Amino acid sequence: MLSQGFACEICNFVCHEKCLRTVVSYCSGVALQLIKNPVAHTWCQPQHVKRKFCCVCRKRTDDVMSLECEVCEYYVHVDCQDLAVSDCREAATFVPSLDTVSAKQYHHFREGNLPRDSRCIDCKKACNSYECFTGMRCEWCGMTAHAVCYRRVKKECNFGALRKIMLPPNAITIPRTELPMEQLLNIHSQPKDDSKDDGSKASGSGTNDNLSKDRNESNRKVSSPSRLNADEPQPTDEKERDDCEILRIYDGNNSIRNQVFRTASVPKTATVEQIRDIAMRRFHISDNPEHYYITQAPFDENDEEENLEDPIPLRNLKRPDGKRAQIFLRYRDDPEKALVKVYGGWLRIPVTFTEITVTKETLVQDVLADSLENFGLERSTWNKYNLIEVSLERGVAERTANPQENMLQLVRNLRKDSLRRYHVVRFYVQEKEDPHDHAVFVGNLPVSLAQRQYERILLKLLGAKEKPFTAIGPIYFEYGSLVITFNTPKAATAAVQKLQNAVFEDKKLIVLCLPNVQVHMLPPDVEPLLVLINVKSGGCQGTELITAFRRLLNPFQVFDVLKGGPLVGLYVFRNIPKYRILAAGGDGTIGWVLQCLDIAKQDAACFSPPCGILPLGTGNDLARVLRWGGGYTGEDSPLDILKDVIDAEDIRLDRWAVVFHEEERSQPPTSSVAEPSPDTEQMMNNPEDQTSMIIMNNYFGIGIDADVCLQFHNKRQTNPSKFNSRLFNKTQYVKIGLQKAFFERNFKDLWKRVELEVDGKVIDLPPLEGIVILNLLSWGSGANPWGTAKEEPGFQKPTHYDGLLEVVGISDVSRLGLIQSKLASGIRIAQGGSIKITTKDEWPVQVDGEPHIQPAGTITILKSALKATMLRKPSKNRIQLQRKKELLALASASAPAVVSPDQPSGSGTTLSTGSATEKHHYSRLFNFKRRIMRSRLGKSLSRLDHRRSSLGKHSETGEETERVIPEKECHSAVEYLEHSSSNSQNDLTGL
Repeated sequence: MLSQGFACEICNFVCHEKCLRTVVSYCSGVALQLIKNPVAHTWCQPQHVKRKFCCVCRKRTDDVMSLECEVCEYYVHVDCQDLAVSDCREAATFVPSLDTVSAKQYHHFREGNLPRDSRCIDCKKACNSYECFTGMRCEWCGMTAHAVCYRRVKKECNFGALRKIMLPPNAITIPRTELPMEQLLNIHSQPKDDSKDDGSKASGSGTNDNLSKDRNESNRKVSSPSRLNADEPQPTDEKERDDCEILRIYDGNNSIRNQVFRTASVPKTATVEQIRDIAMRRFHISDNPEHYYITQAPFDENDEEENLEDPIPLRNLKRPDGKRAQIFLRYRDDPEKALVKVYGGWLRIPVTFTEITVTKETLVQDVLADSLENFGLERSTWNKYNLIEVSLERGVAERTANPQENMLQLVRNLRKDSLRRYHVVRFYVQEKEDPHDHAVFVGNLPVSLAQRQYERILLKLLGAKEKPFTAIGPIYFEYGSLVITFNTPKAATAAVQKLQNAVFEDKKLIVLCLPNVQVHMLPPDVEPLLVLINVKSGGCQGTELITAFRRLLNPFQVFDVLKGGPLVGLYVFRNIPKYRILAAGGDGTIGWVLQCLDIAKQDAACFSPPCGILPLGTGNDLARVLRWGGGYTGEDSPLDILKDVIDAEDIRLDRWAVVFHEEERSQPPTSSVAEPSPDTEQMMNNPEDQTSMIIMNNYFGIGIDADVCLQFHNKRQTNPSKFNSRLFNKTQYVKIGLQKAFFERNFKDLWKRVELEVDGKVIDLPPLEGIVILNLLSWGSGANPWGTAKEEPGFQKPTHYDGLLEVVGISDVSRLGLIQSKLASGIRIAQGGSIKITTKDEWPVQVDGEPHIQPAGTITILKSALKATMLRKPSKNRIQLQRKKELLALASASAPAVVSPDQPSGSGTTLSTGSATEKHHYSRLFNFKRRIMRSRLGKSLSRLDHRRSSLGKHSETGEETERVIPEKECHSAVEYLEHSSSNSQNDLTGL
C-alpha cells in the first residue's frame, strides 16, 4: 500500500514519488488526443462487470454500471464514457499502394485487465494484478508485458498462436460510409434513446449554426451525468459555503444553448487566472493557459458577454432571481492566422501529422496541397484526396470538408461552438478512390421469385424510379436473400438507411453492409477461419462465445447466423482460395451451414472448405463422432478451441438425399397436411421446412423414435423459452418416452405395414416399432444403436465415409430407453448404399432430429453428390506428443556441446570440466529436459542426476576422472550419448 505518493486528479493514477519519473501510462484526459487512427468502440449493454477495472478512472467495475467493448478488452463506467478513448482494434487497414512485404502489422497494446497468470514477455515475471490497473497486453497476439518492459518489445506483431487462421487487417476494406461501427460489424446492441443518432448528427459541419445545434443537442442527450446539473458538488460545511461559490461553466455557444455545462467550486477570492485554470481542468484541456480567457455568460439572448476582471472577479457576476452564476471559457483567437494539425494516418505514411498555418485566404484545397507536400507526396495531386473532419467525441464521426471551404473560418467556428469538441476534432487526408466494393446484403425477402420481381421490390422500398445500384447478385432464391452492389459509398449508405427499417409482407428486412477481402494480401501459409455462431444455442453460451471470438480473431471473420444466415460469411469469404469454417451450434445449425455451403460454393474459389464444430446443441451427434465433444461446457477456453481447429485434420463425410414421394390419391386428401406444390418439390430448403427432398448428414428414423422426437419438437415450439438447457431437454425426452411405454403403443404393427429394400433386395423385418438408418455411429445424444464398430460376418466396419448406411431396428419403447442409456443396442438389419421404404399409412419420420408426419408413399435414401469435408479434432495424446517434440527440437537446437567430439581417449572416458558458460548451459539444458520427460523416464533420470552431481564434484576439484559407462545407462530420450568400444575402452563423443 502507498503511504505517501502522487495521485492524478483526472484518472486516479497513483504512484510513489520515486517512481514518478518512470511513469509511461498516459492520463485519460489527454489520451484521446494521442491516438493515431481513431476507431470507435462497440459497446454492449450496461451491466455489472466482475473483476475488471475502468480504463478511464482505473477503479473497479464490480459495483457500478459499466460498459465493455464487443471487439476489444476495453471497460469503462457509464459515467466515464465521455472520456473513453476511441482506440479500438483497427480491423480493416488495406492500402492499395502496399503489398504483403511492405504492409506491416503492429502491436495494439492495451493497459490493464490482463488474463490470469500473465507473464511479461521481456522479464518473464508476473505482470497481472487483481488489486490495481496495471500491465500491458496486445489485442492481436495476446502478448503481455509490464508497463515499463513493453517499450522494449518489437513493434511488429505476428498474431501469435492464431496466425495461421487470422484474417489480416491489411487484407480487409470496409465501406467509407457514415454508418456506425456496430452496423459494419453486424453487431446490434440494445435499443437506445434518441442519443443513438449521435454519430450521424455529430458529423455535421461546424460552419453551419443549424447543424451545430443539432449536433450538440444529440451530445447533450448522451452526455454523462457529470456534464449536466445533476452532479453539482455541494459544500460539506458552513465555512465552505461562506468561502466558495459553485459556478456553471460553458465551453461554447452550443453548450449554453442546450444547457450542457460543468460545475466547479471556486473560492470567492479567486483571481481570473485561477478561475481559468479550474475551468480548463473541468473540461480536461491541457493547452497553453495564455490562449484562454473567462467571460460572464449571459442569461438572456439580448445580454452581452463581459470579461471578468481582477481583483475580485466573482463580485461582479450576475445572479438573477437567485440563480447560480455562469461563465464562458473562451479561446483567444488570432484574427490573421491559426495553426492546424493534419493527419495522414489513413495514407499509411511514416509521418503522423503535419502542422499547417492557415490565413484568411487559405482554402481546404490549399491545406490538402500543403499537407501532401509535407508528407512527401505530389502537391499537384490534391484533387485526388479529401480532407475529412473527424470528431472523437462519444465515438468517431466523420464529415468530408468542401474543397472551397475557408479553413480559418472552419477552425474558428469549432472553437466558438465548443472548446471540448474542438480539442477532439482532427483533420485527415484520405484518398477519394475507394478500393472497396460497396456490397449490401438484403435478407428476409420472399423466396423463389424471379430477378425482376426482386428488383421491383427493392425499387419500391427505396422509393426510386431508376436502379440506384449497379448490379444485383448473387441471388439465393431458396432463402430469399441477395446482394446488391453500389458505385459510391454515399449511394450505399442511403440505401442501407432506407432498407434497415423497411418491412415487406410483415417481415423486417435484414440489411448488412459487407466488408471486402483482398485475396492478394493473404500470406500463402494462412488459412483464415470463418466463424459462424448460433447465439441462441446452448442458452447464453453462444452470446459469450461470439464476443470471445471477436476479441481473439479479426471481428470481420465472425458472424451470427441469426442475422442473415451463413450466406453472409460465405459471401465475404467467396474469393479466398483456402479457408476453414468453425460452426458453433447444434446439429440443425451444422446442417444449415452445410446446405448454405452447397449453394454458395458454385461461385466460390474454395469448393469444399473443411468445417469444424463447436457443439452448443442438445444431441451434437456429429460433433461426438468428430471428437469435438457432446456439448460445450466452458472447460476449454475459446483460445484452446481455436488452437484445436488449427491442429485438426480433414476427413470426409458422406451425405445422403432423402426423397419423399407421396402415394397418388384418386380424391383430395382429408388430412390437414397440405400437399406440396410442384415448385416446392423441386426446391431444397432449410431442413425445418417440409420439402420433397432433404439432405441427411446424421441419421433417419421412422416409427417410435421419430414420434418421441416429434412430440418434443412440438413442445419446444409451444414454449421455446423453457428449452434452453441440455439437461432440461433430455429430461423431457425421458418423460415422453415413459408416457409411450405405459400408455401408448401405436407402432407395434410397424414391421407389418412398411416394406424395406436395401440395394434392391427386400428385407424381411422382425417384430419392431421403429427403424433407424445411421450414417454416424452416434444417435440420440451419443447412443450407438448399431453396437460395437467391429467388422463382423455379413457386415463391414461402419464409418461415416464408407458410402454405406446401417439399418437398425428398435423392438419397443423400453428397448429405446436402454439404447439411450447406452445399456443395449438395437437389432442389426442390413447395410447398404441405397435404401427404399414403402409405407401404406402416414408415419412420423425425422431427419437429423427434424421431425414431421409423412403421408403414405415411398422414402428413398440415395448417396448425394454433395460432399462435405469436416475437421476432426486431434486426440490429446497427439497434441501433447507434438508439443513435446517441438520443445525438444527447440532445446537441442539451442544447446551447446559440453564435451568436445575431438577429445583424445585414454584408459577410459575423460570428461572435460568445460568453461563456466558451458557449465551453465549444460545445467539449464538438463533441468529443462528433465521437466519434460519426468513422467516417462523415472528411474533413468535419477541415474543421470547422480552422474551430474558426481561430475560437479570432480569439476570443482579440477581433477580429471576416468569412468566406464556401461551400455545399459545410455538414454537417448534425454541426451544423445554415442556409446562405442575401442580396445575395451568407452568414449563419450557427444552430449
